[in-house]
Amino acid sequence: MRIKLTWKIWLWIFLFLFALISIFYNPDYFMQKGVLVTAVEKNSSAFEQGLRSGQIISSIDGQTIETVEDFSKIAQEKNTLTEKVKTTITTTNSEYIIYSEKFPEISVTEIPKTNLKTGLDLSGGSRALVKAKDHTLTSSEVTDLVDVMSNRFNVYGISDMSIRSVTDLTGNNFVLIEIAGATPSDLESLISQQGKFEAKIGNETAFSGGEKDITSVSRSGQDSGVYSCSQIAQDEYSCEFRFVIYLSEQAAQKQADLTKNLTINSTAQGNYLSQKLELYLDDIPVDSLLIGEDLKGVVTTQIQISGAGTGATKADAYDAAVKDMNNLQTILITGSLPFQLEIVKLDTISPTLGENFTKYIFLAGFIAILLVSIVLFIRYKTKSAIAPLIICTSEIIITLGIAAFIKWDLDLPSIAGILAAIGTGVNDQIVILDEAKQKEESLNMKQKIKRAFTIIIGVYLTAIASLLPLWWAGAGLLRGFVFTTLIGITIGVLVTRPAFADMIKLIEK
Repeated sequence: MRIKLTWKIWLWIFLFLFALISIFYNPDYFMQKGVLVTAVEKNSSAFEQGLRSGQIISSIDGQTIETVEDFSKIAQEKNTLTEKVKTTITTTNSEYIIYSEKFPEISVTEIPKTNLKTGLDLSGGSRALVKAKDHTLTSSEVTDLVDVMSNRFNVYGISDMSIRSVTDLTGNNFVLIEIAGATPSDLESLISQQGKFEAKIGNETAFSGGEKDITSVSRSGQDSGVYSCSQIAQDEYSCEFRFVIYLSEQAAQKQADLTKNLTINSTAQGNYLSQKLELYLDDIPVDSLLIGEDLKGVVTTQIQISGAGTGATKADAYDAAVKDMNNLQTILITGSLPFQLEIVKLDTISPTLGENFTKYIFLAGFIAILLVSIVLFIRYKTKSAIAPLIICTSEIIITLGIAAFIKWDLDLPSIAGILAAIGTGVNDQIVILDEAKQKEESLNMKQKIKRAFTIIIGVYLTAIASLLPLWWAGAGLLRGFVFTTLIGITIGVLVTRPAFADMIKLIEK
């Protein structure tokens, strides 16, 4: 007998396949071998050569690199040398030749096998819930604070991090900081430093970040943007950006005093003063900008800041220029952290413990699904009992696929939410099975399924009403649970429950 699948079953199959592709296919890493660069020390020889996080190292000095252990072994051998040697680092799209006495400070990890992003609970590291000391943060203030802290941590070379604003049920604003691989003392040290921004000419400070010296920064219109892109090498493009800042009268006078005795150098790009405008954040150099000859000894409150972003393609270079410009503008606007901070809650977890959590939770979920299927088979004694096992498994994969597609961080509350959605799904499927097997001659199968869905929709709406307040509970720490639960039960009501009902109809036929 030929089985004709309904459009609801086809929709379920399509979404299931989409989830598998979202989880396992990544065009950047597909079929790649090597180790993934997560951080490169700024101002190092490797950084100056162009090595960046996100690239894949496939070999060093001709030796194939397949694991982190391979990379670490070569790094240790290089660090035992006492003289400057040549190191050739080959990535999937470039080659970098470095002459140094020490191996470059490069952090690497294994190439991800899936697109799933794990939160701190599973990957290990430290988490801090932070608020302003003796001050209640407004929504705009907490947004600025997140921008400044993100820039500061980027300057320190920290890439595997998450910084976001959260709000509790009473409306208080906090900043939630998660850094993989960091210890609580490291995180506490970073947060306790309020930070400072300085622009120097030579060894003298011309102006500092914040409202005292900088009255305004242009972030839109003709005074701000990326204005030219060009190819500077075979596989490298550069895009120039510029924007205008406005100094206070006092800062403008100080800059005039610092530039009036400088000489003028002629370059292919134009004439510039002999000293550059060096930008520092917490005494760490951020950028170095040329000063036009027309600013020599001139008291001007309007200064044009320029810079460039580079990339393998023109689009990458443009995106890098926009990102660098926005970061620099944020630093200039806010300068040091606007508030003294205090840590409300500080947590840490080891990667090993996180792996054990994941393994045992999914093992418990699998056993629960298996036991439920056995109970259903004993109760109904038909092929219909197999369908819940198939549907529940698919719901897990679809939920994970959506999380991978939108790059949601999966933490322990997220996994708990997946299991909660499975429980709701099993309950709904039992309702459908019971209604389908009701021996009421006055109702046909379609009417029985419709009655079952009336119950399911009622439960679904009740679940949404009870879950939404949890989104803000615990200063946002339960959002993972709310997100995956809502995704799971929504996919269930819209896709898998209708597909399950049609499966039951086909099996009963």
